[in-house]
Amino acid sequence: MDSQPTTAARPPHSAPAPVDAEDAEAALVENYPHLVRLAYLTLPAALGRHRRVLTAHTLVQRALPRGRRVADPAAAQVPGPRGAADAAYALVRQEVVRGALEFRGRAAGWRGRVPAVTNALRPPYVWGLRLHPEAGDTDEPALDRALAALAPAARAAYALGELEELADRDVRRVLAAAGVADPRSAVNEAAAEGPPPGPSFDGADPCTVQARPTDLLRRRQHVRVGLAAAAAVAVAAALIGLLGDSPEPYAAAGSPGAYAQGYLAPGKLVRAGRTAWTDTSRMDFTAWPPRGGRAGDQELLGRALKVWEQPGSRVRVSATLGTSRGGPAQEPQLLYAADVDSASVVVFYDGLRIVRYAEPRDGKGRAALDFARVDGADITTAAVVVSRTDGNTRFLTAPWVSSVTSHDLLKPDGAGQALHRSADGVSDPVRMPGADAAAGACGTSWPVLRFEASSGLGEHRAFLLSDLGDVVPAHLTYSLSTPAAPLEATGPKALASWARTACHLGSMRGEGVRSVNNWQYATQALPESGGRATWVCTHTDTWRGEGRALVLFMPPGVTTGAAGQGTAVGQSSGDTGACSGFVPHVLAGALWKSTAGHWYMVAAGSADVTRISATDGLQASAKGSTMAVRAAQGTRAQLSAVLRGSGATLTTLH
Repeated sequence: MDSQPTTAARPPHSAPAPVDAEDAEAALVENYPHLVRLAYLTLPAALGRHRRVLTAHTLVQRALPRGRRVADPAAAQVPGPRGAADAAYALVRQEVVRGALEFRGRAAGWRGRVPAVTNALRPPYVWGLRLHPEAGDTDEPALDRALAALAPAARAAYALGELEELADRDVRRVLAAAGVADPRSAVNEAAAEGPPPGPSFDGADPCTVQARPTDLLRRRQHVRVGLAAAAAVAVAAALIGLLGDSPEPYAAAGSPGAYAQGYLAPGKLVRAGRTAWTDTSRMDFTAWPPRGGRAGDQELLGRALKVWEQPGSRVRVSATLGTSRGGPAQEPQLLYAADVDSASVVVFYDGLRIVRYAEPRDGKGRAALDFARVDGADITTAAVVVSRTDGNTRFLTAPWVSSVTSHDLLKPDGAGQALHRSADGVSDPVRMPGADAAAGACGTSWPVLRFEASSGLGEHRAFLLSDLGDVVPAHLTYSLSTPAAPLEATGPKALASWARTACHLGSMRGEGVRSVNNWQYATQALPESGGRATWVCTHTDTWRGEGRALVLFMPPGVTTGAAGQGTAVGQSSGDTGACSGFVPHVLAGALWKSTAGHWYMVAAGSADVTRISATDGLQASAKGSTMAVRAAQGTRAQLSAVLRGSGATLTTLH
């Protein structure tokens, strides 16, 4: 494709966009040997080569964040090993350096042995072998001796300066992001007392290692001791089994709470009538009747309520952003209780949150307790996740849903496939979007669900929901003229737009998204008969009230499918009302190359824009809501626009 849009540069030290775990993993994998060597050289040589190699690999693998994170604003501007600044790589780099600096080696006594054993149990596992890097062309021991004389922060400063060829100012930024209190002193120490720069740095590579056996006789003795210890543990476990298991293995022991006092008990659960939804002014969870084969199981409901109040150590507790994990503020309502796949599942609603409890049916393993904020739910909040197994999801659907079909959002002309549901409203398994794709990739399909509301509501209503990894799926909508009145994303134009933007939904996973709206706010005739480009602003609303905006530029070469998604050219770094009914304005620009090889700065604003101007790197302006001017490759400019009527100034997303 000839078009090559790029984003305008953010001002120095501006807040970088949050980094998804998928993007961080891609940056880590792509630069893995480089990051391991950075950790290896920062760690103390006194560890010995074997432990130093394994610790370096462990630190890099542990640098992957568990969710969305924001890199240090200053460190995010520091170039990576390929010379370009990348927020995902910057985040991983600062965590690797932080981990290497915080590693203190083996202390004397049990305080040193306990963390040593703990680290040995973390991957990568290497038992029975001793590893050391292959010798390089230079005197590596001399390099190790020189680095050993430096403080940890100075070692990191030297490694950053030599490995990534960073200027002292950039090294200080990375060190500060990693928690170094005095980065300037560390840089000065590395320059004054560290090894000389240059070819002597091309020493051993901790990703290219040689293996030798450990002490075989000593290892045989250790095996005998280990077998004896294992036998003792087995006897102890058998004795514990004879004494009996805890009657409540998932609830934590503690002082009497609401459950013990009778305020939180199965008999006091609110239960809506079977047909409550047919005659109510509130089409939300208050109208959902209790369903499932174990809705009358007092023991299961009692365990779920006790765990809700006091989850034990065998319970994994999660909550969407902005959602409280505490007990209910009022008597909860029962929505569902049944055996689903390999778990027993209970779903409650307490007026503000969906609470899902799942315990293994065989009593082994860990239970799960998930909280999701759903205040303000409506008719389109029509599904709740009851099970996730091997990339497949089952949903409990609202009582007013008459039918559900599965569609591939990347294939707008494809026919839907009817989704079977049980009598209790639980769907057959649905593949999660991206479940079959590599980490950080979109995959070849994006499954969504089309819901048809019952005719008993007085009108035909169809809407799309997409699973974004939360307890409640997100509602997809579409706007053509104004975002103030979004339409259901079920028509041909809406589906065509989503087919070219669906893969960007992956960046919203786990964010507690309530709805996502695609607003096609402008079309633009490109220079040199380049065809018409489309500009789309995707606005995301979360259940906690925050909004995000993402602008996509789609030149004529952008098609449907995973390989033809629009390019992001503007994104809000924090809460914003841009591209919503409250702030129906937007402005964005991109660099575009014609088929003749000429570069242009193209820009487009919403319909209420009367003039667009470019400064700081490019001096240009144009009347109307679009602009296209010749520019040099790599040009960076600040864009602004004037709004009709008010004359207010509109800038690009920040």
